[in-house]
Amino acid sequence: MWQILLTPVDLYCERTRPGLWAEPTNALTNLAFIAAGLWGVREVRRCKAGTFAEVLAWWVVAIGIGSTIFHTFATRGTIWADILPIAGFTLAYTLFNLRRFLGMEWGKAIAVFVVFYAVAGAIAFAGPDWLRQASNGTTSYLPPFLALVFFGICVAASGNRAGWYNLAGSAIFVVSAICRMIDPMVCAGFPLGTHFLWHVFNALMLGVLLAATARFGAPKGRQ
Repeated sequence: MWQILLTPVDLYCERTRPGLWAEPTNALTNLAFIAAGLWGVREVRRCKAGTFAEVLAWWVVAIGIGSTIFHTFATRGTIWADILPIAGFTLAYTLFNLRRFLGMEWGKAIAVFVVFYAVAGAIAFAGPDWLRQASNGTTSYLPPFLALVFFGICVAASGNRAGWYNLAGSAIFVVSAICRMIDPMVCAGFPLGTHFLWHVFNALMLGVLLAATARFGAPKGRQ
């Protein structure tokens, strides 16, 4: 078990050997997530958006820490430090949209949440293997992208300007996804790769989402 968890992985262009500090740029650019999260904490407190909003901001800090751990150690075990905070934030932010931006009661919010991710997950799972390989595994991020677009449209249609922030975030995500996809393709001519840009643009996207969270996500009675 422990031997499996400690097995080195090599997923990105910048890494050319096992061990510590073989992806310095990929590791250091995670500071962008930490900066976005700490900025979000300040904005949430300034706008008095509440505990749920502040948890989301600290979650972005956790994304940066988890990704730093993975890109520093890069093993089958540490990859979960990268995956779990991202997945958790995606799900929590979706619930935040349903509760705070759309004003749904918990029962309805959970029902919509479950149906949406069942459909989005099925769409992602149905994608052909060649597409997963050609996209460098980026198709696994299809559900979060669909969530930004779908709930962005729903929230904007409800009259809440936070929806436009979601849609702006989805546009930034397209750029970051392209950077992730082409990383293995550019290795021969650009050994640094482009995965670090996935971090930078995703941090920008999360900053936009935290801005919406702080400005438009206060509990009823505080807005």
